[in-house]
Amino acid sequence: MILTRLISLTNFGVASSALAFQVFVLYPWHNQLDDEFKSLKHEHLRLLSRLDRIAPPEVKPLAAAN
Repeated sequence: MILTRLISLTNFGVASSALAFQVFVLYPWHNQLDDEFKSLKHEHLRLLSRLDRIAPPEVKPLAAAN
């Protein structure tokens, strides 16, 4: 009886700490990473549009070496 109660309390403690870690650490970190990826995507698109204006519109493929 005491052993099963101890196992149940241990399981509850581990599950509660895992849930708290997910809610208070991983979720905010996920939001931060999502914001950083969005800003990186915007920067990438800005750079691509800038390169499109600089580079010639048609780039000829390289001829195969004979």
